[in-house]
Amino acid sequence: MKLGFEETQSPYASGTQSARAWTEAWVRAWAYCPHCGSAEISQFPNNSPVADFRCTSCEEEFELKSQKRKFGPKVSDGAYKTKCERLTASNNPNLLLMNYDRTSLAVVNLFIVPKHFFVPEIIQERKPLATTARRAGWIGSNILLSKVPESGKIHIVQNGVIRAKEVVLEEWKKTLFLRDKSLEARGWLLDVLKCVESLGRRDFTLDDIYAFDRHLGDLYPGNQNVRPKIRQQLQYLRDHGFIEFLSRGNYRLKS
Repeated sequence: MKLGFEETQSPYASGTQSARAWTEAWVRAWAYCPHCGSAEISQFPNNSPVADFRCTSCEEEFELKSQKRKFGPKVSDGAYKTKCERLTASNNPNLLLMNYDRTSLAVVNLFIVPKHFFVPEIIQERKPLATTARRAGWIGSNILLSKVPESGKIHIVQNGVIRAKEVVLEEWKKTLFLRDKSLEARGWLLDVLKCVESLGRRDFTLDDIYAFDRHLGDLYPGNQNVRPKIRQQLQYLRDHGFIEFLSRGNYRLKS
């Protein structure tokens, strides 16, 4: 894998169009599928509804977002209705996020948010476009990266360093159990994991997570047994290697 863009010249007058051409060409040339490891990545025709690329080996689909600066707490995305409808679809795309250096024409960071980390809570509805806009009334969406656990941000390139492919594939594989969960079940797991991460330390207690019971109750108002649900999620996270049980009521977040 090379981090530099092959094309230093572009037929586009727009810097945005040139960057899109460079980044898409880089994905076609150097990206691999984190699901099966194949480097056979093909591109969909321009203006496809959601996805930009697909793995020809396992049919995983990917949407690419690229920009010069690092990504912040949210990313602008396509139509809100379409995004919500695709949440449970088998071909809902995984999200590739790339930031690059315009001077050196090279990838600086590339990470992927697997599609099984997408739940309704991380899709934010934007305000409809004004009546004076060309697409008046169109409603877009934001992807709230701030609500995605760190385990849902799998780095392929980090700060200009290419991470080992086998490590990326292993991190991906570790999260696949989420695909077997309903949207609500996934939501509970991810929300509890975010609570654990928000503590800012590896070791924590059950009481630390119980402190989020009101927050979680607000997220799931139909559930009247929040604390038993918290314990259940911690059990799932332990069974799948995200946290470690130390002793009664004491846990450790695995790095």
